[in-house]
Amino acid sequence: MKLSLFVFLALVAVANPASADSDADQGKQIFKKCAACHSVADRTNRVGPSLLGVVGRRVASVTNFNYSDSMKEYGATGAVWDEKTLYLYLTDPKAIVARTKMAFPGLEEQSDRANLIAFLNTAK
Repeated sequence: MKLSLFVFLALVAVANPASADSDADQGKQIFKKCAACHSVADRTNRVGPSLLGVVGRRVASVTNFNYSDSMKEYGATGAVWDEKTLYLYLTDPKAIVARTKMAFPGLEEQSDRANLIAFLNTAK
């Protein structure tokens, strides 16, 4: 966990979260990669927790979802899924939470991450 926290802090310095140039419509298309495991239409948990209202939500806080111990530990730090944290996590999830259950490798393109976060900002 200490290494993950170190990597997270190092990435914070270079993070480029969603900006005014982000495109929520493009993000909706990118979300199709996530839709098999996550919902944004309602609070239904699937393989992954619902992402409805995820921006601004505390990490590992969705009721009735069985998070990995690593994600629970990360959530216990008080971490919040703000734009910067989401941007870093979507870059390489296992760099932030090494033993996350999420198999998704991340989004390589900065614009894809920014657009996806713009879309998630609309899912309230």
